Amino acid sequence: MRTPVFELHIQPMFRATDREHMAFAFDLWDYDAVVSQADDILARLESDMPPVAGGGPWPDEWVELFRRWKDGDRKRLELGTADYAFTRTATAVTVTATGTFPAAGYKGWLQLTDVSETAKTYVLYFEPPDTPVIGTPETFTAKERYRPADTRSVFVRDAAGVQQLH
Repeated sequence: MRTPVFELHIQPMFRATDREHMAFAFDLWDYDAVVSQADDILARLESDMPPVAGGGPWPDEWVELFRRWKDGDRKRLELGTADYAFTRTATAVTVTATGTFPAAGYKGWLQLTDVSETAKTYVLYFEPPDTPVIGTPETFTAKERYRPADTRSVFVRDAAGVQQLH
């Protein structure tokens, strides 16, 4: 059974309305806030939250997934680092990240996280293995492609900060 990861499994279960209702106390999309409140969040999920007027209680499977994450290592993704390239051809625009993972067993990808009329922002995520893997860190190439008619500015957020590619 896969280990739950905050950004992949836990954060998406908190709906925008849940986040808005709890904003007075803490941010349900913030890893550190959810870790610090995990026991209280689970107690409320098991009893009466979210209320019917706010979308209704979570399915039992969601509550169990949150419990597994809370009782486990509270795994989360890491921001990676890479060298980036931006290429425009007649058929596609390609954003490429190349580099080496920090250790053996890591996986990584570029994920589109924010889109506006003028810009697109990607995040370079690394997922560490559940248990350490012996071996040499692998090199990687992650690519994202989209239509050449899209002329928005492109940004990538990684462990070094935010970089504008185009």
